[in-house]
Amino acid sequence: MLKKDLRLKYSTLRTDLSSQEVIHSSLSIANKLLKLPIWEAAYYHIFLPIAEKKEVDTSFILSVLHGKDKNVILPKISGENSLEHILLTDTTKLITNSWGVPEPKEGIEVPIQKIDVVFVPLLAFDLVGNRVGYGKGFYDVFLTQCKPTVIKIGLSHFAAEDSISNPDEYDVSLDYCVTPDKVYSFS
Repeated sequence: MLKKDLRLKYSTLRTDLSSQEVIHSSLSIANKLLKLPIWEAAYYHIFLPIAEKKEVDTSFILSVLHGKDKNVILPKISGENSLEHILLTDTTKLITNSWGVPEPKEGIEVPIQKIDVVFVPLLAFDLVGNRVGYGKGFYDVFLTQCKPTVIKIGLSHFAAEDSISNPDEYDVSLDYCVTPDKVYSFS
């Protein structure tokens, strides 16, 4: 399927999810993440969900990260296709930007090369680790700047598509994608 068709399909599927389904799905995803070999790392980059788009609720993953005393980094949009990476602390104040994305108002910026694991938002993904986001390119740009060993983990309420028929040359593939029912490994 083409990216534009997948965006429409999965936006609609998300719209049809109830709040309880989002919570149940998100909790299942967090529990499945515990089985991945990622917990020796120090710096974890995680998105905060856009609630009205029914993205995976990452609060459960945040609880795990805090419980394991990990450094948590949040993205902050800083320009066209550009993100800053801010350390989450007890004093971090969150605001909702014009796109509905919760992000830190300000804080300590973490160099990209320190990041070990990135939890990647997406709308859809396929069996070889290609993903479809909202089409703005923020994560593709960011992921190309990360160190080669960074672990890229997609989070999805839904199973993989067989194939995304029009991946772009600048798209960055995932290492894993975690759904409520399965962990997909692409490495």
